[in-house]
Parts: sequence; structure tokens; C-alpha cells
Amino acid sequence: MTPPYALDIQGLRITLPGTTRRVLDGVDLTVAAGETVALVGESGSGKTLTSRSALSLLPPGALTEGTVAVAGDDVLTMSAARVRALRTGTVAMIFQDPRAAINPLRRIGDFLTESSVLTRTMSRPAATARATELLGAVGVDDSALGKYPGQLSGGMLQRVMIAASLMGDPALLLADEPTTALDVTTQAEVVALLRRLQQRFGTGLLFVTHDLGLAAALSDRVYVMYAGRIVESSPAHDLFAHPRHPYTTALLASTPRLDAPAGRLPAIEGQPPDLRAEVSGCLFAPRCPLATEVCDQREPEPRPVPDRPGHQAACHHSDRLGRRAADV
Repeated sequence: MTPPYALDIQGLRITLPGTTRRVLDGVDLTVAAGETVALVGESGSGKTLTSRSALSLLPPGALTEGTVAVAGDDVLTMSAARVRALRTGTVAMIFQDPRAAINPLRRIGDFLTESSVLTRTMSRPAATARATELLGAVGVDDSALGKYPGQLSGGMLQRVMIAASLMGDPALLLADEPTTALDVTTQAEVVALLRRLQQRFGTGLLFVTHDLGLAAALSDRVYVMYAGRIVESSPAHDLFAHPRHPYTTALLASTPRLDAPAGRLPAIEGQPPDLRAEVSGCLFAPRCPLATEVCDQREPEPRPVPDRPGHQAACHHSDRLGRRAADV
């Protein structure tokens, strides 16, 4: 029997109070055990909400449809007690800003061991030993156990966050733009660290980012999200070399590159649709250079890209993009 996905989201729809249109509208996404999947898109596209659904961290009043299965169990139908148990060991999240996620008044050792001790999954000596082991795995000396967060740099704190996320030996790790607040050198170190740890522990990793370069360097597969919908999904190497959705192509064109022509980077004109407005057809049509009448009338469904296994694009005119190289 095939083991369940670390994360299996099917038909996820989320409506929030005060909105006319769904914030997430029919999201399908999977992460296999030991696989790294990137979820990319502009700010406000729904990436963070998608990832947080795996922890049942949804805004008050959210109405949901579909399933969000973590290691085979649907989070959306779990009792509060089962959700707490899920957060304790099965799934963990690395947040954007470690200084906002770690209590500045508690020592690092307390931060790492508190959850395991309070839930009685480990004794205090066992939790301390596990924390010491994981700090070593992320390249932090165990002397950090006795320090306060303010005594560590941002890069070191992000490493502590990664160690904390692995304390419960999770099947699924959610990384919500974990390198945003870091300098370029530290970003590269954290990405390399995530790759090593993911391979070592066999954890499924969902990497949420707006940085296509990081997605290309880290991921096995990529989902591109626009206005709450998945518009393209593919093995990473194929998506960056042969994008088949105009939004993906525009994101790649606006990515800074050392070999890019001199001058200003191209930008995507316009803005995503307002959640308070009814929209029909393709949500990207008002900003798309390929849009025709059918785009305004009918929402495109994801379709397989010919001769490219695992590659899908939700575009009426994906065949017009042809072959386009974008070696991120």
C-alpha cells in the first residue's frame, strides 16, 4: 500500500467575512514524503493561507470546503485536541521573522524544549538532548541553550527556528518565506541547510516564497498561485525552462538576473482582482497580453502540457507560449 502524502490538499476553498470572492478557490496541491515543493506568487495570492491551512491556522469566521490531509488525516474535520496533537509532532512551521516568533524573555533552551515537556512527549533531559542534537545539525553551538534571543543574530535565530520545527520529528515542514529578513549570504546558508536536513530526516517540505531563484534552487516541484488559484504546476526544471502560463512567464521576466539586459526590469501591469468584486472568467485576463474574449467569459481549467509529464497550466492560450527558456 502506498503511504499517504505528507500533505494532500484537494479542492480547498476558503471564504472570509467581508469578501465576495473566495480567498482560495479550488486549490489542489500535494507534497510527498521527502519531497520539496515550492509555492510561489505575488504577495496576497494566498500562499501563506494555503500553508497555514495544514495547521488549521485560519482567520476567524473562515468557511472552508475540500480537504487538507496531513499524513492521511483531514485537518479541517479534526477536533481541537487532535489539531493540538498534530501541531505537536506531525507538522511544524518555520515563520518569516524569527524575532517575532521567539519569546525574547525566554532562553533558547526553554523555547526549544517547552512544547515537548509540557505535552509529555519527552522528559526534560530527553528534550534537552534532542535540542542539543538539532542545534548541532543546524550549525549552532549548544551554548545557545542558555542565551536569550537578543544575544543571537537574525541568521542564527532562523537556524534556531529550524531546529525548533524539527523537535517533534514532523512528517511535514512548512517554511513561510523563511529567508525574507536575511542577507543574501545567510539566505544561501539557510537554503543549503534546509536541503541537508530535509534529506537527512526525510521530511516533506512546502516552501512558500515569492523568490523564484530560491524556488529553483530548492524545490523538486513548483506550484504557481495567482489570486487564490493554482495557475501552473510542474517539476521545477521544466517550469523554469518552459513556462506555459503568461503569469509564470511574467514573474520570470521580472526576476533580477546577472545576465539580464541593462535597464529597468519589466513589471506586471495592473493589480490582482479585489476580493470584494465579482469576477468572471480568467482572473489574470485584465493583466495578460494574450487575453481574448474567451478569457473574460470562461475560467480556464488546468490542462496537461503535451509531452511534459506532471506539467499543468490553467490557460486558454498556453500553447501560444511555445518553448521559452528562463534559466533561473
